[in-house]
Amino acid sequence: MRPDIIPGAIFPDYELSDHTAKRSKLSELQGQHPMVLVLSRGGYCPRDRRQAEGLVQLHRELEVAYCRLVTISTDNITETNEYRSGVGAHWPFLSDAGRIVLKDLDIAEYTDPVNNPMIPHVIVLEPGLVIYKIYDGYWFFGRPTLEDLRQDLRAVL
Repeated sequence: MRPDIIPGAIFPDYELSDHTAKRSKLSELQGQHPMVLVLSRGGYCPRDRRQAEGLVQLHRELEVAYCRLVTISTDNITETNEYRSGVGAHWPFLSDAGRIVLKDLDIAEYTDPVNNPMIPHVIVLEPGLVIYKIYDGYWFFGRPTLEDLRQDLRAVL
């Protein structure tokens, strides 16, 4: 991860296509709300699919708590839509098939040259894309639990 991506810094306002091919900036998706941003390897990864399945329940809570959830993966639009639908998600999934985020943040996963994914991270953002907390999920148990995210959002709110 780039050394300037730390708590208190402003996260880059990437503009990517969502699962419907509509382009959106992260700031537009966030609005004036806290946001959980999931940087995912993609729908082919069983660990990422399991994480997304767990986030389905949390998303129901986030919606009524005025918080946002966004997933970015290196999947193309079709794969992004299949990933989102396959886990039963109802939040935006953005496609970084061009590896813009992966390259800019310097989070290429060097152990998988076939899929060329990014190292998974979960980033909790305060309004204004201000980084509150960063989780490195390269190993599955480095990813935040739903309770970790609840506590982070409690602190942000």
